[in-house]
Amino acid sequence: MRLVGKELLAQFAEQHADIRGPLTAWIFEVEEANWTSPADIKARYPSASFLADNTVIFNIKGSTYRIETKVSYEITVVLVKRIGTHAEYSKWS
Repeated sequence: MRLVGKELLAQFAEQHADIRGPLTAWIFEVEEANWTSPADIKARYPSASFLADNTVIFNIKGSTYRIETKVSYEITVVLVKRIGTHAEYSKWS
């Protein structure tokens, strides 16, 4: 998959050192993946949440952090919309 929004992830990781390892692993796995449906994501990330309009929420470092993405299976792109702590995620609308 092509991952769009890595600069947003890098900026967040600068402020939250404890996410760097898990985030690097997640980025690698996403870029190596070939997801064709939500079932492919769920097989690797059972705790991922699937919302309307192909929005997928990934839990990183347990559920300490959340990444909101939009996945386009047809053109094999994962767009990072935002990343935050669990507390910040609770306030996202």
